[in-house]
Amino acid sequence: MRIAFVSGNRETLPDAVIPLGLLYIAASTPEDHEKQVWDLCFEEEPHAALAAHLEAWPPDVVALGMRNIQNNDYSGTADNLNYYKALIATIRSRTTAPIVLGGGGFSVMPEALTRHLQPDFGISGEGETAFVRLLEAVQRGDGDYSQVHNLHRFVDGAVVSTPPAPAFQVLDTLPMPDRRLVDPRHYAHYGIDSVQTKRGCALKCDYCTYPLIEGRSTRSRDPKLVVDEMQLSAQRVPNLRHVFLVDSVFNLPPSHAKAVCRELIARKWQIPWSAYANPIAFDQELAELMVAAGCAGIEIGADSGVDSVLDRMKKGFRSEAITRMHGICERAGLKDCYTFILGTPGETIADVRATLDFCVKLDPFAAILMVWLDDEETLDAALAGQRRALRSEIKDLVKESADDFPRWIIPPLGVNFDPVLLAMLRKTGRSGPLWQHIGLAGADRRTRRLRRTTEARIS
Repeated sequence: MRIAFVSGNRETLPDAVIPLGLLYIAASTPEDHEKQVWDLCFEEEPHAALAAHLEAWPPDVVALGMRNIQNNDYSGTADNLNYYKALIATIRSRTTAPIVLGGGGFSVMPEALTRHLQPDFGISGEGETAFVRLLEAVQRGDGDYSQVHNLHRFVDGAVVSTPPAPAFQVLDTLPMPDRRLVDPRHYAHYGIDSVQTKRGCALKCDYCTYPLIEGRSTRSRDPKLVVDEMQLSAQRVPNLRHVFLVDSVFNLPPSHAKAVCRELIARKWQIPWSAYANPIAFDQELAELMVAAGCAGIEIGADSGVDSVLDRMKKGFRSEAITRMHGICERAGLKDCYTFILGTPGETIADVRATLDFCVKLDPFAAILMVWLDDEETLDAALAGQRRALRSEIKDLVKESADDFPRWIIPPLGVNFDPVLLAMLRKTGRSGPLWQHIGLAGADRRTRRLRRTTEARIS
């Protein structure tokens, strides 16, 4: 069969990201199928581009990847869902091939999105095995989908879902994603690749969708295979300037993170990389190993500077741990960026003000301020209306405080999150997460000095 893998994501702020999940599915699809990957990220007219692809290469199955429900700046969600609904309409206007919807965004609330977007099939969570079994069922044509786990489809007008898979994927047995299928504009414009060292997150943060997407059981890849993939990518991508490790939390478990760093050090890895991290189990040894392995910076989901809010969110740490982590990063010369989510359920304006004060006192390398937007609001207008006034009040407060800390990035207000500014930075050859570069010349000098001290201590 001909399989068209379509990446619908069009987010380019702060960076466009390669469709890694879709590449994993494509790599796991048997070679007796013909495969093409169509990435709509850079198309000026995505619907016209998709229609042209469908007419030039009529597929037997269309696999549509949905990365996000809401926009990266947490400014809204309806447009994103309307966009995917229109994509499905475009596909149906050009082909009768069944549409299979999947990806991280779809996996957050698969049954509701199946009802709303109405694909022929939806696959939530890990899709490598499920998608192959679905293709087998489609080829048989007998209507038996019982062996396709995490499948969502319509039966007599109602959404019916099959049970989850009895076991997670064994990551070291999965085929490596083929970067030759990536739209070359990703690397030409941004020079960033994505690599996954493990799946799953055992943390219980109240709002987080990662467990819905990847499960709570942590499955780590062999560090040697991780670095093999990074080296192969460096060989195949001429413009590669940065690698982002997309694990939900790179440093958990710390033993795995340290093993990956030691493997990178042993292979004399030279391309800068960055990752997400967490204050839990983050120690000085790991920070220094990360610096020695070429880590350019880490993004930490601090979320709040108020202990009662952190407790309610079930973060598993308190504000003291954030302060401790910043001290570790400063001593190691590791750039640290803390993300704070303002206005989570139960949070007051006083809590928001306290978090802003905490961030100013913390004085990290950089900080990102987001305003809470619940995924459930996408399909619940009443809920969205209830929270709109609080969001507006929070934005007004943040606007008043925008000058209190020189290195804030505030996407909902466009502070250091302007497409023209980011494009200018890219044209100067800056690679990696852009929070590392915005107005940070003095901090750059400090970090280079600390990095040299750390590398001397490691060696």
